Formats: sequence, C-alpha cells, structure tokens
Amino acid sequence: MLKLIKTKEEYDIALKRLGEVFDAPIGTPESDECDVLALLVGAYEDEHYPIEPPDPIEAIKIRMEEM
Repeated sequence: MLKLIKTKEEYDIALKRLGEVFDAPIGTPESDECDVLALLVGAYEDEHYPIEPPDPIEAIKIRMEEM
C-alpha cells in the first residue's frame, strides 16, 4: 500500500522498493508504482534533505576553473 513517507524507516523501505521496480516495463502496475514512489521519495527528500542554491560568486569561480 502506498502512503506518504513520514519516517526515515519508511523512506528506506520506499527507496528499496523503488530500486526493485525501477526498470519495470511501461504500462505495468509496477511501472505505475515506480512513478508514485518516485514522487513520494522526492517529496520526502525535498522536505528533509533540501539542496540550497549555490552562492553566485562560488558558481562563477567553479565555472571559470572548468574553462
């Protein structure tokens, strides 16, 4: 049963299941489950592991070093 992910344990279980159904053929129930799990995992990660935008000066420095 799919439900919102509220704990780290539920997150770990959802990640494991996502790995199991990730390559399911499109149009199968497993593919649909994968889509929903990806949304649920993404929402949990956005809330608990936010990624801050980079500092603009640091981003320019990194880009200059790459060139």
